[in-house]
Amino acid sequence: MAWSTRQLAGLTDVTVKAIRHYHEIGLLDEPERTANGYKQYKVSHLIRLLQIKRLRDLGVTLSQIAAMERADEEPDEAIRLLDAELAATVERLNRVRAELAVILRHRAPMHVPPAFAPLSRKLSDTHQSLLMVYSAVFSDEGMEKFREVIAEDNDIQDELEALPPDADEAAIERLAARMAPVIRRSREKHPWLNDLVEDSPLGPELAGNTMAHAVVEFYNPAQIRVMQRVNVILEQETDTQDDDAAGADAANAPRANVSVSEER
Repeated sequence: MAWSTRQLAGLTDVTVKAIRHYHEIGLLDEPERTANGYKQYKVSHLIRLLQIKRLRDLGVTLSQIAAMERADEEPDEAIRLLDAELAATVERLNRVRAELAVILRHRAPMHVPPAFAPLSRKLSDTHQSLLMVYSAVFSDEGMEKFREVIAEDNDIQDELEALPPDADEAAIERLAARMAPVIRRSREKHPWLNDLVEDSPLGPELAGNTMAHAVVEFYNPAQIRVMQRVNVILEQETDTQDDDAAGADAANAPRANVSVSEER
């Protein structure tokens, strides 16, 4: 009994294209041909093709099937390896399903990191785009900390995003003056904001450059001027505090000496 390629495909519910591919990669031996060139598949080919199909139904890749054949001396080890790989695949798929459930529940865009899905409806397109950049720059711990910051109400951020590119210096200065104390309080509450990229998996230099490019891409010149001005204001406040602290230390120094002298 012999079958043509099309007949063998019908017997095994495998496409003719797949059978030809199995020949090309060496998983299925080429059959003998008749005088007029037609392939003649035998029972051995049928059995081999059913074996391949069975393994494919179990989720085994073609490369894994070939590897398992090379591991005939230790088939149990090959099966255990395959089982571990399938377990990892199942875990990944379950994680994806859980993330999709969160996205559906909050009607969040699919590209938003799952932890931010509950907040996605309050995030602007700019913030959503920045989140994608941050997810590549921040560590997992950094992303969780940033989520806490985003969760806090911050109307001043909406003002910044509403600032037109042709805003004059007076408008920039007013917004920066309003933003500075908000940013200062946020940094005091979340000290890690003072060095966002310190623990970045990319390293501080590459992470910092990436964030700088993202800011230039997503904010207009007036908005960038506001952020620069805010940084200047905060730096000036820090310098003033340092000067006051130094002055206080100098003023207290003589009193300390007198106190010590009097005790003696």
